[in-house]
Amino acid sequence: MRRITREIRGTRLTAWRDPGRRPPVVCVHGAGVSSREFLPFLEALAPHHDAWAVDLPGFGASQDPSYGSEQPLGLRALADSLDDWLAAADLDPAVLLGSSFGCQVAVDFTVRRPERVAALVLVGPTVDPAARGFLHQVLRWARNAPHERPSMAPLNIADYRDAGPRRVAGAFAESLRDRVEDKLPHVPVPALVVRGAQDRMVPQEWAEEATRLLPAGRLAVVPRAGHMVPYRQPDALADLVRDFLTHALDPEAGAHTDGLPEAGRAAR
Repeated sequence: MRRITREIRGTRLTAWRDPGRRPPVVCVHGAGVSSREFLPFLEALAPHHDAWAVDLPGFGASQDPSYGSEQPLGLRALADSLDDWLAAADLDPAVLLGSSFGCQVAVDFTVRRPERVAALVLVGPTVDPAARGFLHQVLRWARNAPHERPSMAPLNIADYRDAGPRRVAGAFAESLRDRVEDKLPHVPVPALVVRGAQDRMVPQEWAEEATRLLPAGRLAVVPRAGHMVPYRQPDALADLVRDFLTHALDPEAGAHTDGLPEAGRAAR
């Protein structure tokens, strides 16, 4: 796996790549964290696709262009930086795979720049409109924590340390302000929604509603996984993504099956 750093508009952005065949799959991390949680998934996906994970500005190993300003970058600015990075890396079109808040960044980008996106994978998409509030989210996070791998805790601590409290709080605030449900109907590319069966941040009802809102959406549920499916079940997610892309990007293959493994299928 290679670490790749590029300077874009005066800001150093870092990504990790495990090479494979096209189309490239570019992973976008959640609020306050970084690409660390994606690394097991990149290794699982690389035999099938060119696998990337990008640290958004101010998170992980990437620089923060808003340093010294009163406010960290908002959601749209984060999506714009992803746009710049994809162009610099010549990944056009790419499959975007968002996790948690990364889904919101990926959806915003896709709605505004659909020609740059081949397909979309939304893993644990936030925020459930029925729980759009800080206290609701904290309580759901606490209920979800027992369903994550204990080894993820030190990764989260390192991520929060790297980002700092201002950027972490800003990202969570952006996730609560963003009405992703208003954007989902305008996503013009094939999309797969993935939910961990034990995810307490994204209940089944919201995952089904998010899928219904997508013009070309389908839903898969991964057993024995909480909110962070890429870290808890990287092989299962890689299988789902591989099969989804095989059929979503090949109309003839999709003519006879929905393209998802039987264990991962769920009704829309």
